[in-house]
Order: sequence, then structure tokens, then C-alpha cells
Amino acid sequence: MAGVCAGLVSCQQETPRQPNIVFVLLDDLAYDALENSERYPFLETPNINALQEEGVTFDNFFCTMSLSSPSRASFLTGMYAHKHGANQNDERVDPDWESYPSYNELLQDAGYETAFIGKLHNAQLWGKDQVRPGYDYWLGFRGQGDYFDPQLNENGREFKAEGYMTDILTDYAEDWIRTKRDKKKPFSLCLWHKAVHEPYWAAPRHKGMYSQDSLPLPPNGNGVETFEGKPEWQKYKKTYYTIWENDPEWNPHYKTPLMILETLRAVDESLGRIVQTLKDEGLWENTVILFAGDNGYFMGEHGFWDKRIAYEECMRIPMIMCYPKMIEKGTDITQMCLNIDIAPTLLELAGVEVPEYMQGMSIMPLLEQDTAHWREDFLFEYFVDDAYPYAGPTQLAVRTEDFKLVDADLEDDIDELYDLKNDPGEMHNLINHPDYQEKVKEMRDRLERLKKETEYNPDRDFWLREQAPKWVNKEEQQ
Repeated sequence: MAGVCAGLVSCQQETPRQPNIVFVLLDDLAYDALENSERYPFLETPNINALQEEGVTFDNFFCTMSLSSPSRASFLTGMYAHKHGANQNDERVDPDWESYPSYNELLQDAGYETAFIGKLHNAQLWGKDQVRPGYDYWLGFRGQGDYFDPQLNENGREFKAEGYMTDILTDYAEDWIRTKRDKKKPFSLCLWHKAVHEPYWAAPRHKGMYSQDSLPLPPNGNGVETFEGKPEWQKYKKTYYTIWENDPEWNPHYKTPLMILETLRAVDESLGRIVQTLKDEGLWENTVILFAGDNGYFMGEHGFWDKRIAYEECMRIPMIMCYPKMIEKGTDITQMCLNIDIAPTLLELAGVEVPEYMQGMSIMPLLEQDTAHWREDFLFEYFVDDAYPYAGPTQLAVRTEDFKLVDADLEDDIDELYDLKNDPGEMHNLINHPDYQEKVKEMRDRLERLKKETEYNPDRDFWLREQAPKWVNKEEQQ
């Protein structure tokens, strides 16, 4: 990639028309699981790579909570999970759409044609109730859905489709762009995939294509990560969320991550189809395309799989943005950006007023190479999961360019401090190191400031605060 910061193309004399928007979102895609990653030299994602060459890649993009439902709601509302209310993957929980409309609803009010196709993963509603406000067209499903012959909901009508989920969603998205939308209006389309979420079932045409490849354990994986000097709860998490070196499903060819990468191939093909459709319809130059993951994912780092907690592998997500009419090709943005920044960015691009409830920042200044007033830190959160309590305790983290402090909601365990520049694998916890106590105080002060700025309220009456179990007790730990 050329350069260290994105820029706008020079020819912008005439007032641009409102851009079309296509947001392609994946589930559980590791931030570095792309073709140009050094870790996966055999991986081929030509269409994703082409999008990078046409637009801007965000090198430090993060989710504010590493779990599907909260993160997807944060993309839509521009808000933290503790404010929009969907802080769990739970069939009863939806964001407060009435108080905090999604960016699509605001675009719809401003004259956009809007569509949602794919996975929302909020409350599992049936029939017409599943269609959320703000969409002229809806094609979704409840919960995780199925990779093959899925049950779908089209504008409130439940039916069973035939085929592979990624291909089906792409068929509907392509058809909507070509034939179903009102072509007199600008449009906003969410194509939000089930892939690459477990059980990692690749399309039949891709199944086994990487079965003969080998993927070494990461440098901070099993055999290296001892958890010495780290919180005790992580040692107990390892019992339930680990990748064992002698597990035949993971070694000698490290099979499960390879299955994830096989599942990714259909999404790459899907992206190529959508781009070609836009070009065929004469829409390419005036369309903003976003390609991202909803949260990070462990691919063996620290011996873990899954996501949730405040390690880099969970927090960081891939993000590519392409807008041929405006964004300079093949550029990078290195500043820390968040999923809550997307909603205000898209509204500003469309010329729609950004509501005060949105907590993110429009990235337009970064596209204009104005970095003077960008964020220097941000808040990350996680709430203990009722369904997977061993995945990790409730925690807050503050991250700067160089350091991260993690404060778990536990009275009988230690917190964490990592020097990200000198210890990018987060192997050495400095929380009790005598030379870093001033840094600990500085980071705790930052955390308290961010809690106030984001209106963090742990006593807010979420169902979670009443029903979710405590972190594992001492008897269970032993």
C-alpha cells in the first residue's frame, strides 16, 4: 500500500451527488486473514485484495466490544453497547431502535432506498416482526442461521431456501441492486454474511482446498504462552477455550483455521460479484463500499480460539473502504478507528446530519489527511456472557497507540498492562512492575475519563446485570 494516510482525489470541483453505500460485513474474521498477510502465504482473496488496491485499508481498526450482536448494533447506531443496549448475543436483546435509529433509518428519512440482506444477530423475531425499522427491503434470518438450505425471512415472509448461505445472500443482493431498488434514489445496502462463523462449512467447491497446507502456531500461541504473571482467570479460560498442540483437529496441519480460510473464499467471490454488478449498472464511481469483520478472532494466539476479551486479536478487525469518486487508490490509514465511527462517517458522506447520540467520530478528516484532532485513546468493553461464562469476566480496557490497560470486574485477581510497541504479542503483564506504576496511574485516569465521556453505567438496568452468572467461583476453579 502506498503512503501512510489516505487522501481525497483532487478533482472535486463539482458538487457530488449523494453516494450509494454497500456495506459488506463478515462474522469472526481475524484482522490479518487476508491475502497480503505474511501469516497466510497460501491464501487467495483476489477480490478483497483488488478492493484494497482501489481504496483505503485501515491498519488499526477496532471493535468496541468483541461479540457479534453488540458489534453489529454499534456499526448501525454509532454507539457503545453499554448505551444502545444490545450487550449480549441473546435472543431477547435488540438495540433501542426507537431512541437510537440506525444510520440506515436516518438515510431512509433523507430519501435513500435501503436494504438489509444477511445476519443481524439481535433479537430472534419471527415473521414481520423480524424486519427492523429503516429498511425498504429485508432478507434476514434468526440467530446464526445455517450454511446450507437456510430458513430465511423476506420482508416478513418465512421460507426455506436451497443452497449455500453466502451464495444465496449474494444472489439476493445482486438482484436487489439490478432489479428491485428504486433507481431514482441513492441507496444503502447492508450485505452482512454468516461466514466465516463456525462450524466453518466452506462451499462444496472450496472444501478441502487448503487441507494439504500447513499453518504454524503463532509466536504467542501454545508452547510459548505460559500465563506467568497474568490474571488467574485466563488460566481457567484456557481449560475451556484452548487450542491444544496435540489435538489432531489442529495439528499437524492446524486444520480449523484452514477451514475458516476455506469458508472465506466464497465471501471473496461474493465481493467480486457485487463489484461487477455495480460496474455493470454504472454505479461504481459513486458508490462507497465498506468491507469489514464484526469482531476479531483468535487463531491460536495465547492458545485460544473465539473472541470476546481485550487481547489485540479480539479487538482488531479488518476494514477496507473504497469510493472511487473520492478516495485515493491504494492508501492506508494508520490512526485508531472504531466500529462506532462508521455510522457518522456514512451520514456525513451522504450530507445527513449526525445525531448527538452517536458516540463515534467521522473519519472524513483522516481521508483529508487532517490528523490533528484525532483520538489518542479509546474504551473497549466486555460483559460476562450468560451462555459462555468461562469465556471471560466483565472487563474494561483503555488502549492508546503504545499501551493497553485491562481492568477486569474481579476483586480477587490482577489487572493487565501491556507495552504494545515492545510487546505486540501481549506476553508480559506489567501491571505490578515497579517501573510502570506511573503509566498504570495514567492509564487508569484515561479509563475513568473515557467512562464519563461514553456515559458508561454498569448499574444500568440491563437484563444481563440481573441474570448473568458471576465469573466462575473458587470451587469451580479448583
